[in-house]
Amino acid sequence: MNLPERPQPSCWPLWVIPLLLNLGGIVMIASLTAGNGAESGNLYGLTLRQCQFLGIGLILMCCCYLTPLPLMRNVSWLLWLMAVMMTCATLIPGLGVRAGGARRWLNLGFFQFQPLEMLTLAVPLFLADRLDASKRESFRGFLRPSFMLGLISALPLAFQPNMGGIILVFAICMSMHVVSRGWKYPLAGAAVMTVLFVAMIYMEPYRLERLLAFLDPWDAPRGRGFQIIQGLVAFSNGGILGVGIGKGLQKLNYLPAAHTDYIFPAIGEEFGLAGTLLIVLAYAIWTWRTYRLYRRAATPYMSILIWGLTVAVLFPMFVNLGGVMKLMPLTGIPLPFVSAGGSALVFMWLKVGVLMRLSREVSMGSAMAMNNDVESLSRVRAHGG
Repeated sequence: MNLPERPQPSCWPLWVIPLLLNLGGIVMIASLTAGNGAESGNLYGLTLRQCQFLGIGLILMCCCYLTPLPLMRNVSWLLWLMAVMMTCATLIPGLGVRAGGARRWLNLGFFQFQPLEMLTLAVPLFLADRLDASKRESFRGFLRPSFMLGLISALPLAFQPNMGGIILVFAICMSMHVVSRGWKYPLAGAAVMTVLFVAMIYMEPYRLERLLAFLDPWDAPRGRGFQIIQGLVAFSNGGILGVGIGKGLQKLNYLPAAHTDYIFPAIGEEFGLAGTLLIVLAYAIWTWRTYRLYRRAATPYMSILIWGLTVAVLFPMFVNLGGVMKLMPLTGIPLPFVSAGGSALVFMWLKVGVLMRLSREVSMGSAMAMNNDVESLSRVRAHGG
C-alpha cells in the first residue's frame, strides 16, 4: 500500500506575477513620462528611479523570505509601534511633508516615504499574532484586539488627513477578524464606520467635491469631473487592442496622474481592453495562488496572516480600479506593483516576501506530515508482518 503524494505548494507564482506586473508598469511609466523628462533633460529619470525601487524591493523580499517566521512574529509588535510612531511623525512640522493639503509623507533627510505603507505591513503581522493569542470571544473579542488596533493605527491618519488610508487599515483589520472570529461584529462596525465617513465627507469641502465628481462628473467637465472624464475617454480611445505603446494622447497632460493613480486608464488607451483584462487576470491568478496557500496553512496564525497580507495587496487594487472606472469615489490609492511610487512598491514586495516565507513554512509542514505518515505506515507493516 503506497501513500498518495501530496502536492507541495510552490512560491514562485507569488513573486513572478507581481514581477511581471511591475515590469509592465515600468514600461508604461516610460511611455507616459518620457515627454516630460525630455523637457528637464532626463528622458527616463522617473523610469530609472522606479527600476531602483524594484531592485530594493526584490532585495528586501529575499530578506523576508529568509527570515524565520517565529522571529517575524516576535518583532511584529515593535514593527507596528514604529509604524504608528512614524505615521504620527508626519504631523510634526519639519518631519512631515505637506503636499496637496495633507501631511502623508515623512522626510528623513536622505529619503522620503509614506508611513501608511509600513502600517499596512505591520498591522497584519501584529494583528495575526494578537488574534491567535487572544482567547476573548463575542464583542470583547472584537473590541480587543481587532477594533482597538485598527483605531490606534488609523487615528494619526485622520489628522493627516488620509481617508483612503483609514479605510484600508480598517479593511485589513475587519477582514482578519472575519476569518478568525466571524462576520457579526465587523458588519456592525462597518455600518458605524460608514456613518462616520459620510460625516467626514461633509465636513471637508474637497471630499464633498470628490463625491460630487463621482456622482456626476459631467456637471463640471473642466473642474472637479475633469480627471474622471479623461480616464473614461482613455478607455474609450483604446478600444479592443489599443492605439499602441507610446501613442496614447491622454499622457499629453490630458490625464492628470497618468503614471500614478490613473495608470490603468493609460494602459487601457495604449493596450486596449486586451491589456486591461491581462492586468486583471494577473491579479486573479495571484489571488487564487494565495487562496490555495491560505487553505493549506498549518496553523490559525498562518492562515490569519496569509489572509491579512492578501487583503493588504488586493484591497488597494480594487479601490484603484473602482475609482478610475467610476465605480466608487477616488481615494488616491495607487495600483499595486504597477503605479509609479517608491514606498508603496517597496512595501508591496515586503508583503510578497512574507507570503513566500509562509509558503515555505507550509511546504515544510507538508513534508514533515508526509514523513510522519511514512514512518507510521512502516511501523504498522512491521508489527502486522
